[in-house]
Amino acid sequence: MTHEIFKNTVFCLKDEMYRFAKRFVMSSDEAEDVVQDLMLRFWQKKEELTTFGNLKSYALRAVKNECLNRLKHHTVKMGFADFQMHRSELYHVEANNMKEQIIGFINQLPEKQKTVIHLKDVEEYEVSEIAAIMEMEENAVRVNLMRARQKVKEQIQNLMDYENRVIENF
Repeated sequence: MTHEIFKNTVFCLKDEMYRFAKRFVMSSDEAEDVVQDLMLRFWQKKEELTTFGNLKSYALRAVKNECLNRLKHHTVKMGFADFQMHRSELYHVEANNMKEQIIGFINQLPEKQKTVIHLKDVEEYEVSEIAAIMEMEENAVRVNLMRARQKVKEQIQNLMDYENRVIENF
C-alpha cells in the first residue's frame, strides 16, 4: 500500500475515529492520542489492511478496543475543560440549553446504548455497519437503539414537565 492509497483509504477516517474515541474517553487530548496511536499501528500494518473488507468498520472497532483498554488500565487523562463539561452534564447546570441536556442524557446511558445511539444518530451508520463495529447481532443493535431513544425521550419529557411546573409556580 502506497502513501497515497493509505491517505485516501485509512487516514481519511481520522475525524470519525476521533469523534468515536471522544465518546469513550471524554477527553480531547486522549481521543487524539488514541487516533494517533492507531494510525501509527495501521501504517505499520498497511499491507495487512488490504485484506480487510470493511476498513471503516475495522478502524472503529480498533478505536473501541483501544479506548476500553485505556479505560481498563486507568491511563485516561481528563483535561480541566472536559472535566467541567462532564460535571455540568451530571448536575444539569445548563437547564436552558436543550442540546447540552440531551448530550447529558445520552452520556448517562449504559455504554452499549450510548455507543449505538452515537453511531446511528450522530455518525449516521446503518444498523448492519453498527453491528459489525460493535460485534453484535443486528437485532441487538435495534433493541439497544430503541431503548436508548426511549430513555432519552423520557428524560426530555421529565425535564419539560419540571420546567412547566417551575414556570407555572413562578
